[in-house]
Amino acid sequence: MTLHDIYLLSPELSVAILAAVVITVDLMVRNKRILPIIAFVGLLVPLYFSIQLWDVGPKQAFSGTFQVDGFGLFFKYLVLGAAALVVLSSTEYAKRFGNHQGEYYALILFSSTGMMLLASSTELITLYVALELTALPIAALAAFIRESRSAESGMKFLVLSAVSSAVLLYGMVLVYGFTGSSQLNEIGFQISKPDTDLSPALMLGIVLITAGFGFKISAVPFQMWAPDVYEGAPTPVTGFLSVASKAAGFAVIIRVFYTAFEFDTLSIEWATMIAVLSALSMSVGNLIAIRQDNIKRMLAYSTVAQAGYLMVGLAAISALPPGGSDNAGPSGVLFYLAGYGMTNLTAFAVIIAVSNKTESDMIGTFAGLGRKSPFLASAMTLSMISLIGIPPTVGFMAKVYIFGAAMDTGLWWLVVIGVVNSAVSAYYYLRVVKVMYFSDIDESEPLRPGIGVASAAFLAMAGTFIFGIFPSPIIEIAHKAVTSILE
Repeated sequence: MTLHDIYLLSPELSVAILAAVVITVDLMVRNKRILPIIAFVGLLVPLYFSIQLWDVGPKQAFSGTFQVDGFGLFFKYLVLGAAALVVLSSTEYAKRFGNHQGEYYALILFSSTGMMLLASSTELITLYVALELTALPIAALAAFIRESRSAESGMKFLVLSAVSSAVLLYGMVLVYGFTGSSQLNEIGFQISKPDTDLSPALMLGIVLITAGFGFKISAVPFQMWAPDVYEGAPTPVTGFLSVASKAAGFAVIIRVFYTAFEFDTLSIEWATMIAVLSALSMSVGNLIAIRQDNIKRMLAYSTVAQAGYLMVGLAAISALPPGGSDNAGPSGVLFYLAGYGMTNLTAFAVIIAVSNKTESDMIGTFAGLGRKSPFLASAMTLSMISLIGIPPTVGFMAKVYIFGAAMDTGLWWLVVIGVVNSAVSAYYYLRVVKVMYFSDIDESEPLRPGIGVASAAFLAMAGTFIFGIFPSPIIEIAHKAVTSILE
């Protein structure tokens, strides 16, 4: 390990140090209001280091187990942005945790550290350790409210996460046994040799790795944990889980499959598998979401469907003809994740503001929000139409981009399923809008959100609208990010 290695790891180190600082300050002060300020402002330090590393170019550290490149940095920006907005929106909600607010913010930061490590891991053991660093704090956060529903949420996430990690680890062992290496580049080199015979053991390893990652992104049929965990976890944690955790999951999937398994014959095999999982996730997620009355459960099934849309881009990666070099599929996934993050965090900021007032997560509690708080109702409306994919929102541009990539690679049948599911999703998304503006209420006392959650809602809403009209900045960064893992 050298000083240069430490510099390349500086964003992750600074987030971990920030978490330790938050805990230390929590022990020393009685006024807990300072904790979210320290956490939010402190995130500027890892952001600064990440920006500084953007022009460094692909550099490996720690004997090739960790790589700094545009791809990893893109997800560092995404995770840091999600963590900052979640911290900002938690300022009022975190009062429920009493004297444990410091631990709450620290666990968010520690989980963010794991997600950032995941995006840059280029070796299977490092990847697995980063995955556990991501999951364990989330399990604790899901059970942070001292009530049975939250405890059940944390326990389900912990147990099912352990099972999925075991499946993932077994798949990694099979791949290691076939290739003799845990380095992603070396695995790709061994598999792509002309005289390589693709054994059933290798294919089983890839299937098990896909299943393990499928849990992390809540894709069908590995989504069984999402509804209960989303409903029982504290609302800011649910928002963090739906955005940052999903982004980290797709980051590691793209790096592993694009680096280790990008072999023409092998790609065809897992392209079909990913396409089928995509169609199932879109259909199951949207159909079950229609019947939900709890908005957090509704968004849990929504995120299952969103995973399906994102997997359209993954399928497009491998559906390229031999020798193809178009990166529209993976860059479409990156752009979609950025847009989805802004959109979903807008929705959860509004949910936090409403639940702080009503102590309920039922859709019916949003009745009359258009009169109680026009700002929150407008933010929620923009979020819902972006999740459907209606212009002028970033959700529309993301779906156009990712479906266009699939059409270019011949996956027209998957695009048709995606478009039909987008139309189906309009029913339950617009139901929330209908309740806010057209439901009768007995009283219309104004709902005034705290400055933290209002600021988070405004920032996320602004990104959802602005990048729906001018998406080119994110698209260009996504192209550069994907290109960096091919160098």
